[in-house]
Amino acid sequence: MRTLRLCGELLLIMIKPITTIGELIDNIADKFGYNDALVYVDPPLKYNYREFLEVCNCVAKGFLKLGIKKGDHLAIWVNNVPEWVVTQFASAKIGAVLVTVNTNYRIYELEYLLKQSDTKHLILISGIKENEYLDMIYELCPELEKLAPGQLNSKRFSMLKNVICIDDKNTPGMYKWKDVIEMGKDVTDDVLQKRQSSLTPDDVINMQYTSGTTGFPKGVMLTHRNLIGNALSVAGCLNFSEKDRLCIPVPFFHCFGCVLGTLTCVVSGATMVPVVKYNPESVLQTVEKERCTALHGVPTMFIAELEKLTDSTYDTSSLRTGIMAGAPCPIEVMKSVCNVMGVKEICVTYGLTESSPAITMTRTDDSIEHRVNTVGRAISNIEVKIVDPETGVIVKTGQQGELCTKGYHVMKGYYNMPDETKTAIDNNGWLHTGDLAVVDSDGFYMITGRIKDMIIRGGENIYPREIEEFLYKHPKIKSVQVVGVPSKKYGEEVVAFIQLRDGDIVTENEIKEFCNDKISRYKIPEFVFFVDSYPTTASGKVKKYKLREIASERLGRQNIVFAGTG
Repeated sequence: MRTLRLCGELLLIMIKPITTIGELIDNIADKFGYNDALVYVDPPLKYNYREFLEVCNCVAKGFLKLGIKKGDHLAIWVNNVPEWVVTQFASAKIGAVLVTVNTNYRIYELEYLLKQSDTKHLILISGIKENEYLDMIYELCPELEKLAPGQLNSKRFSMLKNVICIDDKNTPGMYKWKDVIEMGKDVTDDVLQKRQSSLTPDDVINMQYTSGTTGFPKGVMLTHRNLIGNALSVAGCLNFSEKDRLCIPVPFFHCFGCVLGTLTCVVSGATMVPVVKYNPESVLQTVEKERCTALHGVPTMFIAELEKLTDSTYDTSSLRTGIMAGAPCPIEVMKSVCNVMGVKEICVTYGLTESSPAITMTRTDDSIEHRVNTVGRAISNIEVKIVDPETGVIVKTGQQGELCTKGYHVMKGYYNMPDETKTAIDNNGWLHTGDLAVVDSDGFYMITGRIKDMIIRGGENIYPREIEEFLYKHPKIKSVQVVGVPSKKYGEEVVAFIQLRDGDIVTENEIKEFCNDKISRYKIPEFVFFVDSYPTTASGKVKKYKLREIASERLGRQNIVFAGTG
């Protein structure tokens, strides 16, 4: 099959010492130069691979002229626009570390990320809604409004030197995207090639922030080898080739978008067809117009698309495959995607940002039972084991334990967090996922729970402590415990159990309003319960599992069952 031959060729390229994402895009442009690379329906845009490479090179040269060095942290706070995809490959060509910023972030979270990541350069858009991003960055860096571009010397962010806005709006103190392209005209091909040739496969090239299983968001450092290897494995599972066209409505700031999406297309010579801002109608229009053969999404996206199909007529007959992941996958939704949308070869992927991200995945020819009841088998060229969380001993087939993995896909570590890195990756190189799982005799894995308390809402990882620490800022809150409760629509939703200070009265709406525009909307508790006490152990530790049970009972959600976790 063409896909297997292609993946084999690229695997041979990948193991050469000089192979990087820059080398990869050069090779693919040479091999599939006239194949569509990047296509947008709205606003309309189309690059073939030769044209896409040229644009990436122009921007890479602009970055060099701007003074971006190998290893510099370049943050991007932009939705799924073409400039994001170009930046992904342009930054990789010059060895800058692309720090992906969640577009839902509010000022509290943005400040943390910019400081913790030591970001030197920031690319942003004016905002998803009016000028919200500009307003936030000017509030954090008021110096910008009085300075020329490139002159920033921020009191709050000592590392931050350049801000680039991709819009043509009046943005004092910031470069414009077109300025970067113009600056690149002064840089020769030889200068760019010299920088690209200095890079190695094990250089960190991407940093994504995740709450993981403990603590505040951590910067996951991913290398060229991590990302290319994972994309190749996923492409093989999907049977991808240069003939495929993937609709990508999932956000680029997650691995789902920029590894399982864009990079998986590039290693295959396939076509990237992103949707700038998700809504089900835009996705279905894009699939129909561009005759997409594949579609990615979290379960909530597929649910909305199926609902839209009940009252609208869209031609989805071109669809063959895709990935449903990022949250527990309801069995009936998976079946409807196969039977109603016609995505007969839809796959489920399980993984973590720390594993680049895929660890297990179903294949296109797996039975429907395996594709709705499991998260598949281990992807190629990696190891997976299930161990007793207490002893570390491998458990028997069918017995529950912690899923651990080892191989090329395991992150280099958490940025500036050596202790957390040692906790996540043991001395033998095994990444401990914190997820409980079982495996059957055929090697199919099922995720059965989480050792820690992380909440996954609509594909977004939420760590309760972060919300708890924020809510403690409210003057009337004495204590707070945050847990997840099952949700048919989102997989899980956030619930806050709150103890108020003596004599104080606060309403649920007041709590939500306190959170509004301070933390991401998806982190704001959907439900708030005011309590006098918490269930605790003999030692006084709060039993969060009991709080989840209480919330599920109060909301009538005890019987929500899912096929697994993507």
